[in-house]
Amino acid sequence: MDTAARKDGTPTTTRPKDDGHGHGRLGGPAWELGFAITSGVTYIAGAIFEYFVPGAPLTQIAIPLFLATYFFGGFFTFATAINSVRHGRFEVDFLMLVAAIGAASVGRFAEGAVLLFLFSLGHALEEYAMGRAKKSIEALAELAPATALVRVGDDVVERPTEELEIGDTVVVRPHARIPADGFVAVGTSAVDQAAITGESIPAEKSPVADPGDALDNPGRIDTASRVFAGTVNGSGSLDIVVLAVAADSTLSRVVTMVREADDTKSATQRFIDRFQRWYVPAVIALVVAVLAFGWLFLDESFADSFYRAMLVLVAASPCALAIATPAAVLSGVARAARAGLLIKGGGPLETLGKVRSIAFDKTGTLTWGLPRLTDIRPAEGADADELSRVALALESSVDHPLATAIVAGLEPQIPAADRLEAGDVESVTGQGVTATIAGKPAELGSLRMFAGDLTPEIDGLVTQLQDEGRTIMVVRWGGRFLGALGVMDAPRSEAKAVISSLRTSGVDELVMISGDNQRVADAIGSEVGVDTAAGDLMPEDKVSTIRRLASQGDTAMVGDGVNDAPAMANASVGVAMGAASSAVALETADVALMSDDIGKVPFLIRLSRASSAIIRQNLIASLVIVAFLVPASLLGLQMGPVVFIHEGSTFLVVLNALRLLRFGNGDEHSGIAHEARPE
Repeated sequence: MDTAARKDGTPTTTRPKDDGHGHGRLGGPAWELGFAITSGVTYIAGAIFEYFVPGAPLTQIAIPLFLATYFFGGFFTFATAINSVRHGRFEVDFLMLVAAIGAASVGRFAEGAVLLFLFSLGHALEEYAMGRAKKSIEALAELAPATALVRVGDDVVERPTEELEIGDTVVVRPHARIPADGFVAVGTSAVDQAAITGESIPAEKSPVADPGDALDNPGRIDTASRVFAGTVNGSGSLDIVVLAVAADSTLSRVVTMVREADDTKSATQRFIDRFQRWYVPAVIALVVAVLAFGWLFLDESFADSFYRAMLVLVAASPCALAIATPAAVLSGVARAARAGLLIKGGGPLETLGKVRSIAFDKTGTLTWGLPRLTDIRPAEGADADELSRVALALESSVDHPLATAIVAGLEPQIPAADRLEAGDVESVTGQGVTATIAGKPAELGSLRMFAGDLTPEIDGLVTQLQDEGRTIMVVRWGGRFLGALGVMDAPRSEAKAVISSLRTSGVDELVMISGDNQRVADAIGSEVGVDTAAGDLMPEDKVSTIRRLASQGDTAMVGDGVNDAPAMANASVGVAMGAASSAVALETADVALMSDDIGKVPFLIRLSRASSAIIRQNLIASLVIVAFLVPASLLGLQMGPVVFIHEGSTFLVVLNALRLLRFGNGDEHSGIAHEARPE
């Protein structure tokens, strides 16, 4: 394999990059395969004249045919060798070219021809195989439609997608692809978002309440109204307001990041790069030593010693070693992208395969970040119905997240005819709400509102709920305590299964970190099954926790990628959830889960570990082949078998890496059901 210069000037063990369509190399992969096949035809024809047709005139025809093989088989090899030499590097293509020219210089045209034929054919097949992984990535780029239907006044006109501007309203007909990121202004439908988020079930979409406000405050748009370029509309017609131009769409960002994923090298790849810097000169030194030793100390001609040295040159060339890691990284990243997981290169991919601890932010990760009414505890002499009716009357007029949670929990339980009306409602900042219900004073609030007034019975209820991690609301009506309500940011239904699956995957320590009080953290942690639940943490405390875990081995941090950024930056790998709706998360995280489906984390870990295993397999196989071929070539193995085994090992390494494209097909959730986000 050749080495191309990166943007930062560092080398990478790949052949010159193409643009995803085969145009980066002269003529493209199709031309290379055609040249390789042509070289094979000319070699076989020359071999027939050389070995099977007697007579001097006919034998002389073989040499021009072998020279034709040199041209067709060496064309692309020569181009890449010149490129590497121009950058001051002597690598595999250069070594092969030298070996072929050396064989010809001592009259062994057939051996040089078969070398270039098999080498060019091997690389053409390798390009074809690697193209399968690239197609998985390039298919994403073709998802967005080329044109869009735009409302202009009372008319609908067709425009190129690239000309769409923020604020334009586009019409998306049933079963058509959505042309831009935006939000639904009119219509309802189910949208297939698998290409972006990896969700297997279409997501129901509904319009926003106020399109103008949504356009001014895109961060507040609910996922049920947000859509992405390249996704497929269902049976309903939608009017969508554009939130991002084509170049800034989520799809465009994903394609760009996946294409550039190999810019982030793994530790193994960096080691291979360093290894090759001295390995190639060492091979050249070995070849010179073989030539000198054979000619000076063995009873053989200079031509025979030179030929033996060329055999060693071919045998020791590290083709398979060079492609072993890049092939696995490309395949692993492409497979992850198909499941809605954006892994930014070999570094995060390989590190994830070695993590021994994972830290989860609580709010929005193991939980939904939305409070829910979990407990209705009436006091003695009151009943749950009375407590619920008074609480609903008090909270119905209050605009507060906890009030919203209580109303959402109580409304389905109380028929409209049985509900009470509250008058003279007043909010007490930081404490609760007061009102008059049926002529009697009513209060609902935190413990601070009733400081010093709680009866022993209510105090016992409060203590019990606090021990269970609840936020407490006490209710009093007409001077009589009716009981207490417990509110909690409840865990996702799949969180416990995720933690269990990660543990069976070999993750040693699972930690939850939270800014909530320790009682709440303990309650959530116990319910989902983490090893450690750390509460009362300030942002700097979260960073310290991650550093402690990282000091004991590779660790991953799973959060939302925005307010968890400091902690994620200190983890070996930062994993952001719900990144499709967050440009910040896409840019900052090492790994981005495009949906907010935590159930994909176990699949991510298993894929990374499978990728690491295949990298190890490829490296071992590559080194074993070289260790066999070098002494075998010294002991008399001929050029044909040496080149066949050498190129065959490179092709097998690529095929082994391509197995990752089929890894866990249909098993992205590891059997873990995904709970829809509550409204």
